Order: sequence, then C-alpha cells, then structure tokens
Amino acid sequence: MPEPLMLKIALIGALGMAAQWIAWRTRKPAIVFMLAAGIIAGPILGLLDPARDFGDLQQPIIKLAVAVILFEGGLQLNFRDLREAGRSVKRLIFLGVPLGWAACTFTVHWGIGLSWELSALFGGILVVTGPTVIGPMLRAISVPRRVADTLKWEAIINDPIGALLAIIIFAQMTFAEEVGHHSTSIPAVLGASAAAAVLGFALGFAVTWAFPRGYVPEYLKAPMLLVLVIVSFVIADTLQHESGLITVTVMGVTLANRPTFSSGTIRRFKEDLAVLLIAGVFIILSATLDWQVVSRVQWNFIVYILMLMFLARPLTVVISLLGSDMPWRERLFIAWIAPRGIVAVAITGLFALRLTENDVPGAELLVPLAFFTAITTIVAHGFTARWWAGLLGIARGEGNALMIVGINQWSAAAAAALKDAGVEVMMTDNSKFSQRHARALGLESLKGDVLSDKFRHRFDWIEYHHVIAASDSDAYNAFVCAELGPELGYDKVLQIAPDKRDGMTQPKGGTVFPSPVDIYQLQTRATEGWTFSPTRITQEYDFDAFQANLSDGDLAFAVVRANGTYEIFSSVRSPAVGDGDTVITFVPPETGAERKAKRDAKGDGKKPTSPVSA
Repeated sequence: MPEPLMLKIALIGALGMAAQWIAWRTRKPAIVFMLAAGIIAGPILGLLDPARDFGDLQQPIIKLAVAVILFEGGLQLNFRDLREAGRSVKRLIFLGVPLGWAACTFTVHWGIGLSWELSALFGGILVVTGPTVIGPMLRAISVPRRVADTLKWEAIINDPIGALLAIIIFAQMTFAEEVGHHSTSIPAVLGASAAAAVLGFALGFAVTWAFPRGYVPEYLKAPMLLVLVIVSFVIADTLQHESGLITVTVMGVTLANRPTFSSGTIRRFKEDLAVLLIAGVFIILSATLDWQVVSRVQWNFIVYILMLMFLARPLTVVISLLGSDMPWRERLFIAWIAPRGIVAVAITGLFALRLTENDVPGAELLVPLAFFTAITTIVAHGFTARWWAGLLGIARGEGNALMIVGINQWSAAAAAALKDAGVEVMMTDNSKFSQRHARALGLESLKGDVLSDKFRHRFDWIEYHHVIAASDSDAYNAFVCAELGPELGYDKVLQIAPDKRDGMTQPKGGTVFPSPVDIYQLQTRATEGWTFSPTRITQEYDFDAFQANLSDGDLAFAVVRANGTYEIFSSVRSPAVGDGDTVITFVPPETGAERKAKRDAKGDGKKPTSPVSA
C-alpha cells in the first residue's frame, strides 16, 4: 500500500483540482470551493491534519508555494500598464494604499481586538483586492469602461504592492522579537528589505540578459526559472526571515518590465504551476481551521467585516478620488467593490504559521479571519454588484459589438458589411500588414495577440456580443475559442470551421455558418469576387421566401435587426428573422439579371416579389 503521507498529498491534489474544475464549470470563484474542500477533509472528516501529517515540513512547503505565487503576481505588474492607466487608478495607488492600510489597521484593531502590530500586518494584506475575482465579476455585469478599468488595474497593481507592504511589516515584527527593541529593528529591516530588493532586481536583470542571447535553451528556460526563484528565495530568507518574499516579488516585476523573448512559455508555465500551488496551499490552510478559535470571536468578526466594507473601503476610495473628474456615482460603485482573494489568504496563512509558532497572542485568528474576509467580500460584492450599479444608474445593457480575431480578405469584407449595417466591429491581428488592410477599409483594428493576458486586459468584454476567430490558422482559432469560451460563454465565441484535410475535425466552439466552410474556401471565394449582400426582410418578402431564393453556395452570415442588435448564423444557433431585419449573405459575383433568373427558375417560373436591398 502507498505510504500515508503519499495518500495525503494525492488527496490534496485531487481536492484542489476538483475544486478548480467545479469553479470553472459553475463560473464561480475557485476560492469558495477550495475552502469548502479543505474544511470537509480537515475539521469535519479528519482526513487531513497538516500539522500532524507534514510536521516540520508544513511551513517550508507553504513558504515555497507562496514565494512562487508572489513571483507570479509580480510578473503581472508592468509599469507601462500603470502609465496607460487613468488618473483615478494612480490616485488609488499612491493615495489609496497608505489610506487603505491605515483604515484597515484601525478596523482590525477595533473590530477584532488584535494588537496594533498584528492589525498593521493584516491591514497591509487587506490593501490587496483579488484580480482573479475582480475580472470574472466585472464580466458578469455591465458598467462604464472607466469604472471597470479602474477596478481591474487597482487589483493588478496593488497585488504585489500590498504583499510587499505586509512582508516588510512582518519582517519588522519578527526581527524586533529577536533583538528585543523596535528602534534597532527598523533600520535593520529596511536595510535587509533593500538588499533583498536589489538581489531580486539583479537576478531578474540577469535572466532578461541571458534568455534573449541564447545562453539557456528553450526547453530549460521555464524549469530553470522555477529553480532560480526557489534558490533566490532560500538565500534571501536565510540572511533575513521573509526577505526572500521581497526578492521573488521584485524579480517577477523586473521580468515583467524587460523583454525575455520567451514570455509565452514562461506565462503558460507559471500559470499552470500557480494553479497547482494555490490549490495545495488553500486546501492545507483551510484544513487547519479550528472552529473553537473561530467561535470565541464570531461577533467580533461581524463587527470587523461591517467596518471593513462600510467604513474602511468607502472612506479610502472617496478621499483618494476627491477632486477627480470621475462622477460621484462611479466613485460610489468603486467604493463598494473590493473582494479579497488568493494572495491575501496565502500570505496570511504563511505569516500566521510563523507567528503562532512564536506564541504571538492573536496569531491563531489570522487564518480564519483571512478566509472569513475573502468569502464574505466575494459573496457580498459578487451578489450585489449588479444591483448596486443599477441603483446608481451606471449599469449598461448587454454589449452589441463584434470582435473578429484575424484580419484577411474575407474577415475584413465581413467586418465592413456588418459595419455598414450599423454594427460596431473591432478587429485584431498580430500582423502590421493586415492592420493596413483593415484600416484601408475604414475598420477599427488593434495589433496584438488575443491569447495574451495583457492584450485581453485592454478590452471591456461585456461590450462584445460575439467573438469570431477567423485567422488563417485553424489551430489558433481553436485556441481562441478554448481560451475565451469559459470567460465569455461558448455561445458567444465562434470560429471558422477547420479544414478537415488538416485532421482537425472537432472545433473548440461553434462554427460560423450552419454548414462547415473552412477559411481556405472562404478566402478563395473572396478572391474570386464573392461579396456580402444585405437583404431587407419585409411582410411581402419574408424569410421563407428569402431562403427559397438562395442560390446554391449562398451563405447566410448574419441578421441585423431593426433595433440594431445582430446574430450570427452558426452551427449552434439559427437566429429568428422577422419584418424589418436585414440578412447579410455571402454571395458569388453574379449580375442582378443572373440572380433574378435563378430565383425565377427555382420558383418554377413564378416570379416572386423582389427583395428590397438594404
């Protein structure tokens, strides 16, 4: 039989992945399901007891996992993004962080009754709002682009900043205990933190110097980077406790702001690794929850959370945005939305273990307090965001724009036809040459890879009713649908049917047109002069008559309704068409007389009422 510890490790992995999968299927925050899995396996069933099962290994395992999680967070902080962010985001960073830290510190101290040091530590952690929670929440509601961008960039930028703030405070606390005097510890901690930051910058610079020059083969870059993160963390942490967390965070920020020419490989590797580590950390931490400890301060928790949501966060946002050009309704919406997520819980769990071992009074409350904060804010803000936006009058209806990924002769013609019919269209492609082709037709386009996280962050996805992957690569189209499907809904993501000759017979999403037509066929027809023809549907010439008069090979592409909305004809949806709607069809280059003759022949000589062109 396998050893008991091996069974525990396998159980943690299985529970973590199951929780992540359920979160994906239900489109709910994964933290909720991971917490539930850990509580069931730990305090309820007794299958997991991390202190008993891992012993002295428990703290090192969590420390290394948190180090990689913080490195991954640092990789998201690109200073170019900060320059592109609006003034409101900068106010929430430079004014909001110190104000939020002070407000949260007072809230924790007065609400829970923790010491000022522990309150300052947890207050620094509470500065972080969860970007992994904010993103899905914003996609589920419709608010002005400025509001969504402010919340999104605040979460992304504050993630490493709040973590560094908490790390410095924690290092000062632990060092003060060792030397016995705060006046001596503060300069030492600042010096150690500065040295750790310099080490992180130097290592990040070395990686960005070596990787582009070919000193490391491609297949070794991702694993070597992982080992470098672990080694640098251990070295810095040996010199000064917890300074290793500063090193890996600064190293991640350095990599984010310098070219490595392997960003795709590194991004996929660190995302996969972060998912595994986050799942493991959350299962272990939630399995350590002690309900006797929680029951002692349950009323204090309620007072604390009310103060946090209704005083600390609103005051921070209102003061930070005072005098800005953002309307007061939008400020009030931002003041309410602040869910805490993965980084806050992971860092708290690490610090709580160390402080509890040192018998710091109140340290045993940090883990349940972090979970309580995360779950309460996620549920409260997630369920009330739409209602609050409607009450403030800033909610918008569902977006009606179309995004076409991949610019070529056929997709540009399709975009132009829909634009002429009144649909807002955005095109994206990595090729500068393709960009010129789109702009020559007066189409709006952006250069970039929609599979890139940074590129996707630029879009307010709620504005798009459909996304069509229409590049020349069937594999890329499938990747786009697989990546965007879980975020936007598979009913909104379509692709051009793959070429069966390439062996890719199963598309990752619905395909444009009811019958499969691959991009090679569409491009060939566009080259031969096929065009998009709009036809107005009326009572005299209804949709049945329109379908009866379609020639062999004609492809109904989209219907634009009288109210300005549209639908795409696809393998998963056949839109209803009524009076006043306009059907856009991809047709061969025939003269009007030829098409009229074909219609007459199809009607057995009976001439139907002529359609009215849009």
